[in-house]
Parts: sequence; structure tokens; C-alpha cells
Amino acid sequence: MAHIIVFGNEKGGSGKSTTCMHVATALARMDHKVGALDLDIRQRSFGRYLENRAAYKKTTEQRLASPRLIALPEVDETSLGPGENVYDHRLSIAISQLEASCDFICIDCPGSHTRLSQVAHSMADTLVTPMNDSFVDFDLLAKTDVESERVLGPSVYSEMVWNARQLRAQAGLPPLDWIVLRNRLGTQFMHNKKKVGDALAGLSKRIGFRVAAGFSERVIFRELFPRGLTLLDLRDIGIANLNLSNIAARQEVRDLMKELKLPGVKVTI
Repeated sequence: MAHIIVFGNEKGGSGKSTTCMHVATALARMDHKVGALDLDIRQRSFGRYLENRAAYKKTTEQRLASPRLIALPEVDETSLGPGENVYDHRLSIAISQLEASCDFICIDCPGSHTRLSQVAHSMADTLVTPMNDSFVDFDLLAKTDVESERVLGPSVYSEMVWNARQLRAQAGLPPLDWIVLRNRLGTQFMHNKKKVGDALAGLSKRIGFRVAAGFSERVIFRELFPRGLTLLDLRDIGIANLNLSNIAARQEVRDLMKELKLPGVKVTI
């Protein structure tokens, strides 16, 4: 069975697709067979990222390790059974197509609540939730008191993850490993950074997730997207002398891959 990694965040703008791309490509570079699905039917950032990569490889003849991207298959709704949802069926078919030949399947969810996203979360073995390091995005995980910043209870998204865990338990599947990723960590506003960190540490024990450092805000991410490249590809395309920012960014990717603790993965990138 392929290990399914779902990247989910209902707020958007958190670097979710960039994170998904780097994890999927890192796994492929370590000789794992990786399948890819983009469930954001409108934006398709992850899908377009991989399509840009395929186009770059073709025009430059670069041999870059890549995940296998497939689209959700179309389904004749008249063929569905009573009560069967068309989106559930499309996703199940896509997973089945990839499972037989893949070690991992990376799924990028839309930055909004959809039926596809809900079903994908219930299928996840590992859930990665990138968030911007601020109390604006903390609201994704929990309701807080405006004045005291005291946690009042789980958010709608956290409740969806809880329901996904319940479905996995009922199906006899292993527990979901949920990682909340602190993206766009900066050196400024250190007081706010500490407050967010303390709040996440407390909440993680209440609703059951691990906290990990993600990617800092860097211009290079926007520069890499049109060619479908990742930070790990820079030396492969002839950039031998990396600047300090690029070296630090590559190390963030390595640290993330170690923090995910994926089965059978020895981080060698």
C-alpha cells in the first residue's frame, strides 16, 4: 500500500503547494516512486508546478526526478450506486491507479473546505498543515479569545481532522500522523513568534499534532515555479555556487524531510 501524504490548509496562502512540491520531489530524488494529485480544481498550483517541471525537462533535456502526476478521472454519474458521491468515486479511482506502482502519494488540497478535501483527509496516513506563523493563521486550528488569546476550542478544520481520525479508526487503519508546519518564520517580531510557538505547543497536546519548522519567506520560491524547479535542483541545473540564503533553504528542506518521519525513508538529499 502506498503511504498517502495530504497537504491541507483551508486558509490558503501558506505555502502549501510549494511545500507539497518540495516533499514530493525530494522523495522522488531519493529513488522512491511518487504519485501526485492536485485536488484544487480551480487553482491547480501543484499541478501546474509539475507541468512546468515536465516542460522544462523536455526543453532542456535535464534528467530531474519527478513525481507522476495524474488528473482525477471523469466518472459517468449514471453509473454510481445509490448514495454514492461522484467526488468520492473519482478520488478512489485515482488513488487505485497510483497505489499499485507508488511508494508515496502526495495530495495537495484546495485552500477551502470541499468534499474532495474532506475525503482526502480521511485517506491520509500523514497530514501536513502549513500555516503562516501568526495568530491570523492560528485561527485555522482553534478558536481563541481576542483579548487574552486563550484557546476556546478547536476550529472547524480541526474538527474535520478529528472526524478523519475517527473514520480511520473505524476502518482499522493506523493512526493519522498530523504535522503543523510553521512557514514563513522570520527573525523579526520575536515576541509574537514566541507567543505563537507557545500557543501551538499547548494546542498540540490538546488536539494531537506535531509542530515542525517549515520554510522561511524567500524570493527564490517564486523564481523556481515557472520552470518547475525546487531548491534541491539548483546544482543539477548548473548553479554550483549557491548563496547563503539558498544553502539555508536547502537545509530547511532536509530538516523537514527528517521531521516527517516517513516510513522507509532515509534522508539522503
